Amino acid sequence: MLWKRWIAGSSDIVKRALPGYCAFCLAPLEGHASWCSACYEQLPWNQPACPRCGDELAGDHQTWCGHCLSKRPAFEAAHVALRYQFPINALVRDFKFDAKPRAGMLLCELMLASLPSPPFDAILPVPMTPERARDRGFNQARWLAAELGRRSGVPMFEVERTKQGPSQRRLNRQARFANLAGAFVVNSPPPAYVGIVDDVVTTGATAHALALALRRAGARRVDIWAAARTPLVLD
Repeated sequence: MLWKRWIAGSSDIVKRALPGYCAFCLAPLEGHASWCSACYEQLPWNQPACPRCGDELAGDHQTWCGHCLSKRPAFEAAHVALRYQFPINALVRDFKFDAKPRAGMLLCELMLASLPSPPFDAILPVPMTPERARDRGFNQARWLAAELGRRSGVPMFEVERTKQGPSQRRLNRQARFANLAGAFVVNSPPPAYVGIVDDVVTTGATAHALALALRRAGARRVDIWAAARTPLVLD
C-alpha cells in the first residue's frame, strides 16, 4: 500500500521506517535504498520550479518566477527537489521538532538522491545564535550539513549569526527580509562556491542574507541545497 493510501492525519513516518522495508509503505526492499520505486515516484516533486529560488511555477513555459524576475536574489540557484507536502512535511516535523535521527537520515538520502554529486567547494548550515541554539538544543540545518558532508565528502564551512530576531514563521515576505538584514558575519574567507544547507525554504530570505554576507566576503557563487520548498509568501 502506497503512502497516499495512508489514513489521513498519520504523520509519524519514523515509527513505520524499519530496516529492509520502504520508509513510506513498509514494502520489503531489495538493495540499500530506503524506499520502494513506487513511493519514490509518488513523492511531491518540486516540478516545475524556478531554477533560481525553487518556487513553484505555473507552467513549463515560465523561465523564472515573478519575484526573481523583479529582484534577483544574492544566491544563484536552488537545489530543492521536493515540495513541503505529505509525506515530506511529516518527515520535516519529526526531524525538526522531535529531533528524530531516522527522519533526518531520510531527508539526507532524498537530498543526495536528487543531487548525487554536489558541486560545492563547501556546504554551510544556516546558523543560529548561541542563545537560540541553547533554547532549541538542536540545529537541524547543522545536523543535515554534517551528515551530507560525511556522505558526500564536501567540507562544512560555518558563519556566525549575531541577530536572531523574531521567528520567521510569523512574518510576511517583506518582514522576513528586513528581519535578517545584517544578521550574519563571515569571520574567515569563504570558499569560492558555497551551498547553503537548510531543511525547508520559504521565501529565500535567510539564504539571500547569507549569500550577501558570503559574496561580500569573497565567495563567487552561492546556491541553496534544501530538502523541501513551501509555497512562496506573496505579501
